[in-house]
Amino acid sequence: MITDKSIKEIHLGLRKKEFSCEELIKETYGNIEKYDSRINSAITIVDKKTVLDKARQTDNGKKEFDLLTGMPFVLKDVYVTRGIRTTCASNVLADYIPQYDATVYKKLLDLGALLIGKMNQDAWGHGGSTENTDFGPTHNPWDLKRVAGGSSGGPAAAISGRMTVFAIGEDTGGSIRNPAAWCNITGLKVTCGRVSRYGAIAYASSFDTIGPMGKSAEDCAVILERIAGKDPYDATSSPASVPKYTSFLNKPLKGRKIALPKDLLGKGLDVEIKNAILKAVNKFAEIGAEIEEVTMPIFDYGLAVYYVIAPCETSSNLARYDGIRYGFDRSKFTEETIRRIMIGTYALSAGYYDAFYRKAQKARTLFIKAYQDILSKYDAILMPVNPTPPTVIGELMSDPLQNLLADFYTVTQNPVGVPSLAVPCGFTKDKLPIGMQLIGKMFTEELLLNIGHQYQQVTEWHKQKPDIIS
Repeated sequence: MITDKSIKEIHLGLRKKEFSCEELIKETYGNIEKYDSRINSAITIVDKKTVLDKARQTDNGKKEFDLLTGMPFVLKDVYVTRGIRTTCASNVLADYIPQYDATVYKKLLDLGALLIGKMNQDAWGHGGSTENTDFGPTHNPWDLKRVAGGSSGGPAAAISGRMTVFAIGEDTGGSIRNPAAWCNITGLKVTCGRVSRYGAIAYASSFDTIGPMGKSAEDCAVILERIAGKDPYDATSSPASVPKYTSFLNKPLKGRKIALPKDLLGKGLDVEIKNAILKAVNKFAEIGAEIEEVTMPIFDYGLAVYYVIAPCETSSNLARYDGIRYGFDRSKFTEETIRRIMIGTYALSAGYYDAFYRKAQKARTLFIKAYQDILSKYDAILMPVNPTPPTVIGELMSDPLQNLLADFYTVTQNPVGVPSLAVPCGFTKDKLPIGMQLIGKMFTEELLLNIGHQYQQVTEWHKQKPDIIS
């Protein structure tokens, strides 16, 4: 398959005319037609004829190709796209056609990348399994009885199922990394402000981040170079210069120091995931990195902090979707969304603000200090992404507490603002994917991508694909 190749390999093949952009797009749509009736990764598929016409224009074009020119991609359905339905996986927006483009989408269009579809997710980003959606759950390509992870489960499953070359996800508390780990792809949660959020429907505004999802760290580096940067439409976007991330990928790891929080490898972590992490530690040591054990006792409070602040922010953000503007009552929200609105509204109400919201923000400051203390001594922190392998569809939705616990390892990075890269690192005995994450200082994505790429140069996990498409 052409879609098995990396972005750079596909680009080179297009330039050498080993295959055409039209052939690439036909393969992509062919895979959608073959597999997505069982996977359900897409909410809206862009008209095939329209995209094929653009592909032919790319093939016949005379201008210089960018690495992403002619490359098929998908968006989590949280990004507004002019003239193309945007739902956020909620019936509240089931018929919403935006009148403008999200910045990240416009940047990709300007490079000649080709949008294939808007993908399934947990409605409004509320969930870790892509089951909390009004468009039916997304199934994991590695085991169709299991979830793909969330909330960016649709994009992750589409990459794993070779229905796209890359995707743009969104991460508020693990929503890129969680499905990346469970679908055996690579996903990057960027530093807060690294990529413009303009045109992204908000879940929790101070936690939301826009990031790339692909088959490898190299693919993510290529994408991030092109979507990062200051945006006049987003006052929270950072003016910090954008490095050429791909130029860092091949630097050796000799002398790099990686922290391993030993207290996060105990109770509650699946044994097979723990063993895969420890094998990855040994592999890093083999290629020159220094691994040292550390402790992060404050981590136990991560879920409590996240699930006070995030619902507070979402209760404010979703207040705009009322009957006056959209003509619907609140019955259009899912149970999980209603639950988060109620928790947030309660925590912000008179008499409870100090007890919950203010206290959670103080704890957030302690998390910032804890990460700063460790990352002042180490280049990165290595830890699991998920506590368990992908769950059977229905398990998390029937147990709201377990649904929250699925994000145990990923919810503390967003309140702090630091970047985190999820990469495949093994499989269970049942051939279910396992991922690990690498966390770094703010605006050190190039270092995380370097570490992830070097690991992927000496392992084959990220190259494996599910039996459904083998």
